[in-house]
Amino acid sequence: MTLGILGAGQAGSTLARAAVVAGYDVVIANSRPPGTLADLVHALGPRARAAWAPDAAAAADFAFLAFPYRPEHTLPGAELAGKVVLDNNNYMPRRDGIFPAVVSGEKTVHELRQEQLPGARLAKAFSHIQFHGRVPVRVAADALPALVRLARPAGAPDRTALVVSSDHPGAVALVTRFYDELGFDTVDNSPLSESWRSAPGTPMWEQSFDGQTRTELARNLQLAARPTG
Repeated sequence: MTLGILGAGQAGSTLARAAVVAGYDVVIANSRPPGTLADLVHALGPRARAAWAPDAAAAADFAFLAFPYRPEHTLPGAELAGKVVLDNNNYMPRRDGIFPAVVSGEKTVHELRQEQLPGARLAKAFSHIQFHGRVPVRVAADALPALVRLARPAGAPDRTALVVSSDHPGAVALVTRFYDELGFDTVDNSPLSESWRSAPGTPMWEQSFDGQTRTELARNLQLAARPTG
């Protein structure tokens, strides 16, 4: 199965490494020519290659968007039509600017992204696990990205869980399998209109740096209070 990754920064490159280890083929793109990713692709090994964003989207069985939402973005909608697209974006007004529909609670930023890709099946995923090391570092393992540091085999007593939100049950099922293969349980926080419960500043977010069990995560999602604008 091929994962198309659009965005080759810290999140995209870290997920690419984890996906390759889990047995996936990866096609990765950034906003520059594919040759600029030669070092990363070499490090990832034979299961990975670089491409222009539309080509990465076309080659993908499912895709991962590793960049913040912008209203003016033009995304490869035709190439992603019919596919599950994972969005790990978090809305941060100081970084992104003010989106009135999000601030008012009318829509979530993930619903806006789904509107940019009407033919795709969007899922909010990987939005509350760090793709970098823990700060501060307490022990040597803290230097690893949390996506690696917190991964555990199925059934492990200290296995943690990640959230998925989507309007599409098939997307939730795919993310659940992917999470499991990478070492995590799943809590379904669907539909996309409920994805604010896992936004920065919520109870689950405050407990996310060292992971939460499925039970803890489900409880913390329910403790979230809807922001008002």
